[in-house]
Amino acid sequence: MKMRHNWRCDKCHSSERFKVETSLFVNGAKDTQLLHNRRYSLNKMGEDGKHHADYANVTGLTKEETLQHVVDSYEALAADTTNWVANLSNCSSLLWHAYHSLNVPVNWTGFYVKNGDKNELILAPFQGKVACQIIQIGKGVCGTAASSHKTQVVPDVEKFPGHIACDGETKSEIVVPIVKDGKILGVLDLDCLSLEGFDEIDQKYLEELADLIVKTCEW
Repeated sequence: MKMRHNWRCDKCHSSERFKVETSLFVNGAKDTQLLHNRRYSLNKMGEDGKHHADYANVTGLTKEETLQHVVDSYEALAADTTNWVANLSNCSSLLWHAYHSLNVPVNWTGFYVKNGDKNELILAPFQGKVACQIIQIGKGVCGTAASSHKTQVVPDVEKFPGHIACDGETKSEIVVPIVKDGKILGVLDLDCLSLEGFDEIDQKYLEELADLIVKTCEW
């Protein structure tokens, strides 16, 4: 069952059509109306006391539903601007709050971007503690994702050759490359305080998010 909603932010004076999809379950397996109300109660931003920050309020959803909410929310927020700094800032916040709503102890959610013509990544918008500012492409988890153009799911960072420990408390990590026309633009990086913090479900939705970032940002 597909649903479409219009939302308008009076503060920003902009209107966008926000496409959302949800599954129709039978045999009472899931209350789809309740799911719809939880995930898409933000269709009139700026009205009835609702604000941009409400996108980060996620509770009572499964992991898949939560990550889909992140993707949908990013798409809606990015409709207002193509500025990569603004969009990656909001994306970092969405991810931070989403994973904490799932009780996944992420300690860093954010980005590194290609530093001009240099063979390196430079720190970009993030949530968490201060981080390494420069990472050479090909080095560490982020650099490997950038050079290979492949997502790196690392269940134990201590076992990853050449791991760069920006935070010694990090136990696991996932890094998704952001690639446009065969060229690396940056990486999406999430760290976790637990071993095996990320899996194929995270990879699926974070790669979808990375694709959206390519489509919605001007670099």
